[in-house]
Amino acid sequence: MKLDYTPGVFTVERHVRGKWVCDDCETLIQAPVPAQVIDKGIPTAGLLAHVMIAKFADHLPLYRQESIFGRAGLAIPRSTLAQWVDMTGVQLRPLVDALRVVVLGQQVIHADETPVQMLRHIPPASPIRY
Repeated sequence: MKLDYTPGVFTVERHVRGKWVCDDCETLIQAPVPAQVIDKGIPTAGLLAHVMIAKFADHLPLYRQESIFGRAGLAIPRSTLAQWVDMTGVQLRPLVDALRVVVLGQQVIHADETPVQMLRHIPPASPIRY
């Protein structure tokens, strides 16, 4: 059973694996489990992609994603989302390494260095002493 996410709608994918028994040698044979991003996990690649894009491209923190999923009727704790992000990052490491080799192998690298305004840091008030 796998969990998938369509924006605003959760669906459950049910995978049925066949089992066969050899009458002569009494051996049980079962269809292999399809490859998954997270072994023995419930999220599909689509749900993991949604969480990663929301976090890193849309800058949506995991606590907000947790509340969005909760409003959609599914409670996914922030700690679980964090584990999914970590495990997905580990699985994407070979892609990152390959991109690094290609990018750093170029003679010229173009980058967008548009300045981004930051909020001014205001130090916390000193404690009041009586």
